[in-house]
Amino acid sequence: MQFDVTIFPKDLNTAGDVARQVENYGFSGLWTAETSHNPFLPLTHAAIATQRINLGTAIAVAFPRSPMVTAGIAWDLAEQSKGRFILGLGTQIKPHITKRFSTEWSAPVPRLREYIESMRAIWNTWQKGEPLRYTGEHYRFTLMTPFFAPDPMPYFDIPIYIAGVNERLCRLAGELCQGFHVHPFHTVRYLKELIIPNIEAGAKRSTRSRKDVKLTCAIFVVTGKNAEEIGNNAIATKSQIAFYASTPSYSSVLEMHGWQDLGERLGKMTREGRWSEMWQEISDDMLNEVAVVAPADELAQKVKERYTGLLDRIGYYFPFVPGESDKQAMWESAAKTFS
Repeated sequence: MQFDVTIFPKDLNTAGDVARQVENYGFSGLWTAETSHNPFLPLTHAAIATQRINLGTAIAVAFPRSPMVTAGIAWDLAEQSKGRFILGLGTQIKPHITKRFSTEWSAPVPRLREYIESMRAIWNTWQKGEPLRYTGEHYRFTLMTPFFAPDPMPYFDIPIYIAGVNERLCRLAGELCQGFHVHPFHTVRYLKELIIPNIEAGAKRSTRSRKDVKLTCAIFVVTGKNAEEIGNNAIATKSQIAFYASTPSYSSVLEMHGWQDLGERLGKMTREGRWSEMWQEISDDMLNEVAVVAPADELAQKVKERYTGLLDRIGYYFPFVPGESDKQAMWESAAKTFS
């Protein structure tokens, strides 16, 4: 199992230095996310500053970008990093696609399938010089002139990971992708009974196996130096769990564990604006199902014990920030445990 970290650089000029420190710790990979900043730009700095680690997006939102645009960005990052780049894509939910990005919404799974297929057709044209001919319901690419085509390169088979929660995206990943970003709001039972079986079902469609699809996740963890500190830190994680549990998109996790009533209560609280109270609805039993709770010096080993055989790449939900003295020992322990 490989251990990765996520970074959220607010200043692009610091991204290279942070990436260098990630590599120096001995971690396997570095992920960026599409939150308040572009997820691709820090990776150009990281590619220059590092030699070994994987660099990827977890995730970039697919649909607001044309597959041609994303294909070009991924091609350049793959070439710059000498094959270390992983393109992680997500669908987002309808309100963000239509209201935040002002982009058309359609059924996400068929559209994402075409998105992936069309990018691979584009990369194939760039690499082999064959005519570009991709025609689907959502995307149609039939023009590529030499002026707009980059030169062939050794790293054109760019790995694609997609993110999801439910069956159909798992199956799509199993069929077409090299990896799957498991959502932090999950349980071991959910991995065993829904995520992995559907990854396997999708893989069989392409005569592949579960081993061909790397499962990765930035998991919820709660830690501290002692029981009191762990209890205080649990509030933030319970708040995050409550937020996801209040959202219909994640109802399948609740249904599997018989937590539907909790989801309804939390949904009502969001409509009433009672955000600061929601964490109190998350029991310690539920917290321990969703998150790994352990003292700082035991955390990495507990994580390894829980997820060995289930996940291939793992990280913590909070970002890696160099210089945080209270977390330095925790990061060093993770690097040593997963080295």
